[in-house]
Amino acid sequence: MPKYQNILLVYPRIPSNTYWSFKYALKFICKKSAMPPLGLLTIAALFPETYHLKLVDMNVTPLKDSDIIWADAVFISAMIVQQNSMRAVIRQCNLFGKTIVAGGAFPTSRHEDITGVDHFLLGEVDKTLVDFLNNLENGTANPVYERPPHPDISRLPAPRFDLLDLDAYGSMSIQYSRGCPFHCEFCDIWPVFGNKPRLKSADTLLREIDALYGLGWRGPVFIVDDNFIGNKKRVKAELLPALKSWQIEHDYPYHFFTEASINLGGDEALLTAMREAGFNQVFIGIETPDPEGLEEAGKTLNLKTDMEKSIRTIQRHGMEVMAGFIIGFDNDKEDIFDRQIAFIQKNAIPKAMIGFLNALPGTRLYQRLLTEGRILKASIGNNTHSMATNFKTVMDPERLKDGYKKILAGIYDFNLKNYFERCSRFLDNLEYTDYFQRKIQFDEVKILFKSICWQLFTPYGFQYLKFFFRSMIKHPNIFGEAISLSIVGHHFHTITQQTLKTEKIALILDEKYHYFCGLVNQYSAERMNNSKENFKHMLKLWKERTKILKQIQRKINKIHGDYRYDISRKYMEVSKQMREKLKNFEIMVQSTAAPSRQ
Repeated sequence: MPKYQNILLVYPRIPSNTYWSFKYALKFICKKSAMPPLGLLTIAALFPETYHLKLVDMNVTPLKDSDIIWADAVFISAMIVQQNSMRAVIRQCNLFGKTIVAGGAFPTSRHEDITGVDHFLLGEVDKTLVDFLNNLENGTANPVYERPPHPDISRLPAPRFDLLDLDAYGSMSIQYSRGCPFHCEFCDIWPVFGNKPRLKSADTLLREIDALYGLGWRGPVFIVDDNFIGNKKRVKAELLPALKSWQIEHDYPYHFFTEASINLGGDEALLTAMREAGFNQVFIGIETPDPEGLEEAGKTLNLKTDMEKSIRTIQRHGMEVMAGFIIGFDNDKEDIFDRQIAFIQKNAIPKAMIGFLNALPGTRLYQRLLTEGRILKASIGNNTHSMATNFKTVMDPERLKDGYKKILAGIYDFNLKNYFERCSRFLDNLEYTDYFQRKIQFDEVKILFKSICWQLFTPYGFQYLKFFFRSMIKHPNIFGEAISLSIVGHHFHTITQQTLKTEKIALILDEKYHYFCGLVNQYSAERMNNSKENFKHMLKLWKERTKILKQIQRKINKIHGDYRYDISRKYMEVSKQMREKLKNFEIMVQSTAAPSRQ
């Protein structure tokens, strides 16, 4: 019997105030998280049967002290964006003196910055976990296990989906390949997982799908590969025919979605095979419509491709294109913000994820900027709606921020007119719509009524209603997809409007602070010896400070709780600075008045 028999697997919270969380769309379908922690589930399958495993996904359920007390060791996996939650988990586990093992993207890139962890497993641990467990049992485990060579993943066991509360998730995740054949400067995937994609066998992937099917899962399935078509030959020859046969045998219970490169649009046979296997959505990194930006980023494939034609071809084959966009390249010009909006609108991309360029550890971008002395701080890992990057940009930071806010306000405008226009054109572009049709069940009817009851009475209610009836009349066979797009639109609208509102409050706070400082300077210049006016000025400043802070606090209280942390922290800093200025003014007044009391 192993000494460390009870193993607690913990997945820290992902911030909900990000486009990727889909938090405000999930409430319509009564789900708590968009997808499960596939990395931990994959590792869980590698533990020998003598271990007892428990998973706590903090995006679904809180981590309780009783969970920690039960465990002999706690294994934590986290991305960079989860670092704050991860540190809190470590502190909580340290209180009980538990052995803590950490791995995943954040510990792999910055384990030197993490305290309170007993053992770090860096990189891919598929082939080294059992050896580590033996070392742990023998008391010979090292503090740090460096990244091992890339393992063969072709015959991995199916992830432990049985550890999940399946009803809590909007989709399930599986993985077919690791690695990407391209060399984008900003990307940390290929430096970590290699340029030669490593693939599972088709039989291995089908076993994972069988496992999900056997547990009763009937929702969408995300194939999480960073580039699903990194090895197009094997995808077309082996995997897609096997998926198609499985889907036919099981009466097409799944819709698949994945990530791919833009050259997908140039392969009609591949697109047809994906559609017939049940794919109806793909995420593509467009990054920028500017050729100079693409060349700078090393996105050579996008330069060689007619991106607009590729997007239309993919849509024509019955698949929605989600896309990622970046601003903050050295070559970005003043017109890049309007060009990003125009590209997104013209090409009918409903779900556009746009964010600042960030330099991640281990990337060519980070090394270049470090050499140039331009790195300002570590990345927080959030590449959507965050208003700052972690390096000194060529474009003025305030101009970049203003332009970014312009893009957000343009593509997810207050009444969502532009968003619903993109959705309508996308549905118009679709062909082979049989692959988008949903089997209508009672849950879908409930979602429809929720959508009507909640969305009709929002600031974008009129545009929603127009889109609702247009889709019902023009696309009745895929009306369910229109409702799905509407629900996702609510999420983007909420995130965008709350983000813009928070930024507006921050701007007002800056303006009020500068106004207050001006008053202090004015009264300081006007001070008079032995005059009661000095004390009147001081009293007025105290009242003005109180008035300003109350006004700002009322505005902050109107923001959703998910967005208050940064603005509240800034509020406290400004409050402290105002108080210090008042104290300095008071000292000056007292020193001026002192001779009259002698």
